[in-house]
Amino acid sequence: MTDTTSTTDRTLGPDELELIDAYWRAANYLSVGQIYLMDNPLLREPLRPEHVKPRLLGHWGTTPALNLLYAHMNRVIRARDLDVLYVTGPGHGGPALVANVYLDGTYSDVYPSVPRDVDGMRALFRQFSFPGGHPEPCRSRDAGFDPRGW
Repeated sequence: MTDTTSTTDRTLGPDELELIDAYWRAANYLSVGQIYLMDNPLLREPLRPEHVKPRLLGHWGTTPALNLLYAHMNRVIRARDLDVLYVTGPGHGGPALVANVYLDGTYSDVYPSVPRDVDGMRALFRQFSFPGGHPEPCRSRDAGFDPRGW
């Protein structure tokens, strides 16, 4: 019998757990913001009705689980230098997928008008499942949306 234990199979240390937890919480926040918020993306002022989308499309659904899987898969991919394709359904997990590609910078690379700052978060939140934005399901046809029109 061969011992296949490696350093990546060990229990995570407190620092690694803290980083994964912080990433997971950030992805969850970005996901919730896409579903509910039109403005005040960092909640720097008390939440008011005008900060909330008037018509909510999308829901929490599988979002936290998809974000947790994404966070842990990123850790394993880096630790083992893997080539991985993350496949999910096209529906209600949209906020999770968008949040994670926003966190890793890919979203802003594709949509430079949605930078990784407070204005970019506002644009990201406004365009999700909202007229003129992109629908809840993630689809490639949604390329080209410009949130500056809001």
